[in-house]
Amino acid sequence: MSGPSVFNSIFHIPPEAPFVDALAANLLDMAGGDDVALSNMRVLLPTRRACRSLSDAFLRLVDAKAMLLPMMTPLGDVDADELMMDGFSDFNSLSHINSFPPAIDATRRSLLLARAIMAKENTSPDQAIRLAGELALLIDQIATERLDIKSLPELVPGEELSLHWKQTLKFLDIIGKNWPDILAGEGAIDPANRRDLLLQAQAKSWAENPPGFPIIAAGSTGSIPATADLLKVVAGLAQGRVVLPGLDTKMNAALWQKLEPGHPQFGMAQLLKHIETERENVKPWPIAKNIVISAQLSARTSLINRATVPADGAGEWRISQKETETTDAGALENVTRINSATPQNEAAAIALIMRNTLETPNKTAALVTPDRSLARRVAAELRRWDITVDDSAGTPLNKTPAGTFFELVGEMVAGNFHPVQLLACLKHPLAGPSAEKEKAIFRASVRTLETGLLRGARPGSGLNGLDNAYRVLNRDKHKIKKLGRMGMDASSIRNILLTLKNATEHFVNVLSRPTSNAEEILKAHTGAAVALSGGLDDGGNSCLWAGDAGDALSSFIGSLAGSINELGKIKGGEYPALINVLMAGRPVRLQTGTHPRLFIWGLLEARLQRCDVTILGGLNEGSWPGEAKPSPWMSRPMQKQFGLPLPERRIGLAAHDFCQAFSGAEVYLTRSERVDGTPQVPSRWLVRLETMLEGTGNKGAGNKNALEQSPELSWVAWVSALSASNERPNPSAWEPKPKPPAIMRPRKLSVTEIETLIRDPYAIYAKHILDLNPLDDLDADPGAAERGTIVHDALERFVSENMSALPDSALKNLLEIGEKSFLENISAPTVHAFWWPRFERIANWFIENEKIRRAGGRLPRVVEQRGEISIGGMDNEFILSARVDRIDSDANNDGLIIIDYKTGIVPTAPMVESGLSPQLSLQAAMAKQGAFKGIKANANIAGLLYLQLSG
Repeated sequence: MSGPSVFNSIFHIPPEAPFVDALAANLLDMAGGDDVALSNMRVLLPTRRACRSLSDAFLRLVDAKAMLLPMMTPLGDVDADELMMDGFSDFNSLSHINSFPPAIDATRRSLLLARAIMAKENTSPDQAIRLAGELALLIDQIATERLDIKSLPELVPGEELSLHWKQTLKFLDIIGKNWPDILAGEGAIDPANRRDLLLQAQAKSWAENPPGFPIIAAGSTGSIPATADLLKVVAGLAQGRVVLPGLDTKMNAALWQKLEPGHPQFGMAQLLKHIETERENVKPWPIAKNIVISAQLSARTSLINRATVPADGAGEWRISQKETETTDAGALENVTRINSATPQNEAAAIALIMRNTLETPNKTAALVTPDRSLARRVAAELRRWDITVDDSAGTPLNKTPAGTFFELVGEMVAGNFHPVQLLACLKHPLAGPSAEKEKAIFRASVRTLETGLLRGARPGSGLNGLDNAYRVLNRDKHKIKKLGRMGMDASSIRNILLTLKNATEHFVNVLSRPTSNAEEILKAHTGAAVALSGGLDDGGNSCLWAGDAGDALSSFIGSLAGSINELGKIKGGEYPALINVLMAGRPVRLQTGTHPRLFIWGLLEARLQRCDVTILGGLNEGSWPGEAKPSPWMSRPMQKQFGLPLPERRIGLAAHDFCQAFSGAEVYLTRSERVDGTPQVPSRWLVRLETMLEGTGNKGAGNKNALEQSPELSWVAWVSALSASNERPNPSAWEPKPKPPAIMRPRKLSVTEIETLIRDPYAIYAKHILDLNPLDDLDADPGAAERGTIVHDALERFVSENMSALPDSALKNLLEIGEKSFLENISAPTVHAFWWPRFERIANWFIENEKIRRAGGRLPRVVEQRGEISIGGMDNEFILSARVDRIDSDANNDGLIIIDYKTGIVPTAPMVESGLSPQLSLQAAMAKQGAFKGIKANANIAGLLYLQLSG
């Protein structure tokens, strides 16, 4: 469409002007102060957030006075009711839109596509959901570009088809042949298809029956063909106006014709071509007098436009010094570049900038970034000052407290109560009773469970394994006493285990089946999560559903309950991954409690919006702009031939967003030099800007190195100072040599602790003076200590029962005793299977050695006995204690042999003689003083013997 009406109806607002404010101010002027005239206008904007921003702009311009606003419609999320509500459209032209089928729910679409994928391919449900997401994206692209999936086989002639493409085409039959039938059965259509039908219906209505009221389409670049068609119709209306954002009207005409998809202006060039008009016909939008545009920002816009010219136009960088001074004067004033070492440092610097903004009344700040990880880091850093920030892109449901807890409950049960998963769930803030006093008791019980049962050797799987471990713990009086000294009551573990059993019993039973109905698993999972998070109160509520995240989780479970059965029966082990991938695609946005002057925006949400301080974060290649990822379905030439936009088109949109945001009043450009230790490449726009400035010998008049960190305001240094300690290390300090006063020193040590005192005195200091006891590793494989306990226990019982003589079936008797000892001391069946063969070898060797010893007259006198002696000559009495494994008489029965069983490394003779390993020497000294029952004082010590029982 062309003609005077079109030429007079296309406008642009430059990047240096606040878009919505400039738009609102002129609309107010057009209305002439008449609220009714203003309310009769229809404004089409790209997003719902842009509609809210325009509403806020009107309120700012009239000082929050009550007024009637224009009808504002988001083109990106157009609704049939909004098209019918204006009251001015021809009803007969639009009434048929009610016959359009509804758009299918996104979650249900994923599940239906996943079901079709699982029927075609042998894949797990979570993998099918991921593939369904890619297929849904392709479906939307095909609908948006108005293509026909049936033409895919024509891309490559039949005789040239590769095996891979044949397999791809066969897989894509899911959306080419199966999906239309599935949609028909649902009585629905794809969301992108319905959006295009609604936009086409509106375009047709206005084209056939031009409305008698102003229609202003503002801020859209027509990247969606149906939107471009609607903009073309609006441009041809008598009272229609199309307002473009940030059009470069000064670019060389020859270069304008050579724009490629990755250029910031490419989208608007394509739109103008579609509308059938030239760039020269686009007029500046009238800027009201109360909207001030500084020369500095105009210079900055000119600078960034020149820096991003197509490659063929790089010669335009070489302009005269006089032109440079005129064009770039003050362009980089209030523009600061911050290079951080890591993403964490970058986030901390951004948070500091945003926090500093709040020191100025009414000043606003926004972080604009496509990097979701950076956005979450900044939000976390702001919580240092109890600031909750509005993150417009939201947080994935599985990253919220409610979603995380729900996920952890599923992983815990599916993982058979593995110690790590069990503690992750029970230590979550939502776990336990809701009442504060009861929750404190619950937390103490969880700590007791961790210390008494889960630290050290891994218990058996499932609740039965935990029960067995608790039974073993109850027989270990030493460990029970140790827990008591730590202020823990071992009986509280039983309460935790009962709580777990009552809350998860049904869930465990459902997941333990070979396959289960998916909806039944979901219901059992929900019941377990509610029970573990305090259950339901009298009103039927649970703390799990509290807040925005709880509300989103409730909505997610409700929507999923009606559709998840589409997957049919699934294996219990596949369920946690399925829930994880479904929750990850569900964003949660805070509705209340966010700071009114700080924002985090994605690129789409940032369009048309402006703050006093704009922080462009994550300016690295692969982040902003994002990586131009190839299609998983077809090559680039095939995409082009089929009619799909190339990945570079997204880079062009991101480039336009960068240029728009770069023209803010106060701008910070941030990036991290390394991510996960890998060096990063700066964003191409930063590189171009720096290259141009260096090539012209100018970095902004009066602002040399304006793109570098200014030393007087070093945010990076402030970040370092924020976490730095005031204490400075003293390199000349001596190594610690604790010398507690005698009254504080331990008055009782065992012989093994004496060895520790010799080898590592600080360990004794930590244990007896500081009262510090190292915790065992969590989920540790049973090691030498546990194996030694079992072997010692079995040999003690066997020798005690056969002091005078060995029975005929000695080996069988010892193996029976060993089996009983294993059952009492080890709860994990896998550990029994691993260690039992070693014990059998130990038993065989021990019986043979015992026969030889007893045949030579060496008989046991003492077995596993505890003794102690008092050592005088000091200010206070000192007690030396020991538990001797065994004392035998020698062959002549006139001397004693002190024996110690070693399942690990045996000390060498030099170590014993030097005193580094004094265990047997001290036990011998104690025996000579009558420390052990049955041994007379001053007995003759005939030998010290280590028996190595390694198996």
